[in-house]
Amino acid sequence: MSKNREEFADNIDINTVKSFGEEWSRYDQALLKYEEAEKYFNDYFAVFPWEMINSDSVGFDMGCGTGRWARLFADKVKLLNCIEPSKAIDVAKKNLEDKKNLSFIKGDVNNSGLKANSQDFGYCLGVLHHIPDTQAAINACVKLLKPGAPFLVYIYYFFEDKPEWYKKIWIFSNIFRKLISKMPRRLKQLSTDLIALTIYFPMARFSKILEKLSIPLNKIPLSYYRNSSFYTMRTDSLDRFGTPLEQRFRKSKIKDMMKKAGLKDINFSNSAPYWCCVGYKK
Repeated sequence: MSKNREEFADNIDINTVKSFGEEWSRYDQALLKYEEAEKYFNDYFAVFPWEMINSDSVGFDMGCGTGRWARLFADKVKLLNCIEPSKAIDVAKKNLEDKKNLSFIKGDVNNSGLKANSQDFGYCLGVLHHIPDTQAAINACVKLLKPGAPFLVYIYYFFEDKPEWYKKIWIFSNIFRKLISKMPRRLKQLSTDLIALTIYFPMARFSKILEKLSIPLNKIPLSYYRNSSFYTMRTDSLDRFGTPLEQRFRKSKIKDMMKKAGLKDINFSNSAPYWCCVGYKK
């Protein structure tokens, strides 16, 4: 099934949507090995209440991108609505053409075509921090859910568990993001590939050595990528440095936004990536 909604509400950043369309067209995840994809899936969905869904469940993947999460989620439910405002929706259709229980909707948080109080579950991973008004976006997602339904999010965190020097590294890197994200597409991709090669890859492999020496990694930048492929590093480097709009939130702020949206019993994952959390519609 396919739906097209070309008019979007004000709460999206056009340049960011365009950037993600370019990113997911370049890195369509076709080269990502199943074992690696499954590992990431388990990390991001660690706190999702699987016992609450079954073969009769209907829900949504808000900001589905290439469909990397939908591929592993689809077999667990009756229908998964894949919603994406960028041209990546066409990549998702191609990647998931073997899945017959998916609905592809070119839309956004305010223009999904889904009815209020109609969904048994929902998730939105790596999207809400790229939307101008994150609170309003969460509100819009929650409105789609039935009472009691779970909603899983992944929102960039503000390094509240890291030392000051770690935060200063991010502040410095953010200067480069603002510059790189404004570059022409090819120059942007070349720059982020170079960052993946000279920063992501060395730090990831250094972290792997430290892990073998039983040295704690919680304060080592990019240690999460220690077992990742270079393909993933290139993808995430483009994601991190090529995106025009990026926001970061403290855990307490994320919890507050979810409560204001009408969610309760909010539970955060205690392991990377941060912050993944789930709440249930009141």
